[in-house]
Amino acid sequence: MTSRLIGLLAPFALLATTAPAPLMAREPVALNATVSAADPRAAQAGQEILRQGGSATDAAIAMMLTLGVVEPHNSGIGGGGFLIHHDGATGVLDSIDGRETAPAAARPDRFLGPDGKPLPFVQAWPGGYSVGVPGNLRLAWDAHQKWGKLPWADLFQPAITLAEDGYELGERTATALDRLKDIWKDFPEIQQYFWVDGAPPPVGTILKNPPLAALYKTIAAEGPDAFYTGDNARMIAQAVTDAPKNPVPMTMTDLAGYQAKARKPVCGKYRVYTVCGMGPASAGGITVLEILGMVERFPLGRWGKDDPRSWHVIGEAMQLAYADRDTWLGDPDFVSVPISGMIDPAYLKQRSAMIRLDRSLRRYEPGTPPGAQPRTAAGPQPEVGTSHFVAVDRDGDVASWTSTIESFFGSQLVANGVILNNELTDFSFVPEKNGAPVANRVEPGKRPLSSMSPTIVYDAKGTPIFTVGAAGGRTIIMQVAKALIAHFDWGLSAQESIAHGLIYYNKDGLVLEQGTSLEAMQAPLEKLGHHVTLSPLGLKANAAERTADGHWVGAADPRSPGVSLQE
Repeated sequence: MTSRLIGLLAPFALLATTAPAPLMAREPVALNATVSAADPRAAQAGQEILRQGGSATDAAIAMMLTLGVVEPHNSGIGGGGFLIHHDGATGVLDSIDGRETAPAAARPDRFLGPDGKPLPFVQAWPGGYSVGVPGNLRLAWDAHQKWGKLPWADLFQPAITLAEDGYELGERTATALDRLKDIWKDFPEIQQYFWVDGAPPPVGTILKNPPLAALYKTIAAEGPDAFYTGDNARMIAQAVTDAPKNPVPMTMTDLAGYQAKARKPVCGKYRVYTVCGMGPASAGGITVLEILGMVERFPLGRWGKDDPRSWHVIGEAMQLAYADRDTWLGDPDFVSVPISGMIDPAYLKQRSAMIRLDRSLRRYEPGTPPGAQPRTAAGPQPEVGTSHFVAVDRDGDVASWTSTIESFFGSQLVANGVILNNELTDFSFVPEKNGAPVANRVEPGKRPLSSMSPTIVYDAKGTPIFTVGAAGGRTIIMQVAKALIAHFDWGLSAQESIAHGLIYYNKDGLVLEQGTSLEAMQAPLEKLGHHVTLSPLGLKANAAERTADGHWVGAADPRSPGVSLQE
């Protein structure tokens, strides 16, 4: 085997237990370019960069920076993300982990109260306890070094203009501001950025963020060290250490030492396709592949989207996969993660065999994948925020990036116009269970487990044909899995796939998205023994598909103000 071929196949090493590596694409030039983002202004920024001759990565960076201005409640450089990237010229698939890390002062008992019991989320979330060292800028820099075309500084201009000249307050941000008004009584500094006349302003209000614009200019000129060292690092460390609520040490050393990490994507076969996503510390790629692997033996295409059997099977696979997620996954730099075992076809066949068509399981326990070390689950933590965006350029590069600061406005702390994340609440609050350490417990330098699921799908020839990701906390995995099933089994377009109603679950049973066609599934699923409730779900997905004529068409979730734009 030639060294070049080894290099091409290397990113697919984790396919060893699932399927042979896909053939690499032989069509490096795309017929068009496209972007999709959760806010029109971010999509316009990406489109502008593509028009200037930028790469898909350049466009994605510009969208990330712009979202930090116009969608501050969900994403920005005060948080982190995951990027999966297909190189159109070489066919190589890569991914970068820009997940936040716990500062040196963080210990496994960070989220335990004086009585030794886990703090309620509402107590742990606002303030210093929850802030991790941000990763998005290092991710952006590393990606630009590999795949960027335009000068680094050019990517900041759309966001700088909006932060300086002002932007209209969107409905989702305004809703978040209203919901947080009682909590913000303890956080006067962030009020100065987003409140008008001492109260949350209405939709359409023009807001500006001059400190963020100034910081963007400095980072554009000097690179990411302007964020992770010097005055800005000092301001972030001080905001956490002297937080008005839950103050806890963060140091400039914590910030200066942050590194984004190149990770091998996880890939597996689904029918004739190869589905690739992020590996740990994201749970997204593995859990999506588990769900798909468990439903693959069922004729979902023949049953269709309106058959209760389809949703029964998907619901059962979902709960079995999430049980595995909460037990076995964590930061691979700290715990042994049985990646190959969890997506091993034999293991997934065993898990799938538990699914019966005549009744629900009612109890969903984790399995024991090959290579797993003894461990117990500690239960999920709530997640809320996040944003996803995709870009495809005319060279055939595909960038799929999920970015987040976690909950609405993260920790409620702000430094230099940057909203600081609350990602540490994605760690398990319980450090031990049954005498064994929990995989996702807090430890210094560790990355909390995430549900973010940026995904790229290849056809049987190895050509990238679909990319998708979502926002919405733990629902992200199911949004992506549902979109893939809807597209590849039911023949729905990318737009229709992400718009279709979602099935999810809570401690009582299945949850069907209210106001969608899934409401009709409630009675049939209850007859199978499921406890079913209807509820609105805070969903927000973005995608793009390669059509039969070779053009890429973007898709944006109609639940959000997002758009897709062509170039």
